[in-house]
Amino acid sequence: MSAGRGAKRLIVATRNAKKLRELKRYLKGLTIKLVSLNDIAGAPPIIEDGTTFRVNAIKKALTISRFTDELVLADDSGLAVDILKGDPGVRSSRYAGEDALDHENNMKLLKSLEGVPLSRRKARFICHIAIADKGRLIRTIEQDCRGLIAFRVRGRSGFGYDPLFLIPKFNKTFGELGPRVKDRMSHRSKALRQAVRFLKAYL
Repeated sequence: MSAGRGAKRLIVATRNAKKLRELKRYLKGLTIKLVSLNDIAGAPPIIEDGTTFRVNAIKKALTISRFTDELVLADDSGLAVDILKGDPGVRSSRYAGEDALDHENNMKLLKSLEGVPLSRRKARFICHIAIADKGRLIRTIEQDCRGLIAFRVRGRSGFGYDPLFLIPKFNKTFGELGPRVKDRMSHRSKALRQAVRFLKAYL
């Protein structure tokens, strides 16, 4: 299905309101209109059944770009904890169940790490971005941010595992540091800065 194409726009392949706000904040350097899946009538559902963030991001970007025949940016991101062999990984948003809330995922993670000292709670946030245009994959980007998992939820900023993701340099979680600091160092911000540079050249 081809959308009417006037001015160039970028479809951000998410329906998650919190993630969309963050993505739009990072993409504000672009001069094209940003829309989400909530703006695309009849957009097909995407089952994120890949075993890697890269596979899921590419699947989302290509599915929506083929449906709309437009420029699409998709990301798949999550938390990988070393001692848990990379879990929760691609199931980060569903760690405590298919419809789990952020708080439930956080509580499950804390339970999984009971008794583990801080020095062994190493983790990283991973973000993989895929960009497609007219049904063709044109760029992929992956970045990460390393930290530790705190012993309790700390702070109310952000979403997902932000209140547990401790940045040793500040001894604060992303939930405590807030968006201004997070925007300088997060996995998603680093990946999207590269994406913005690519898109400016591409457009």
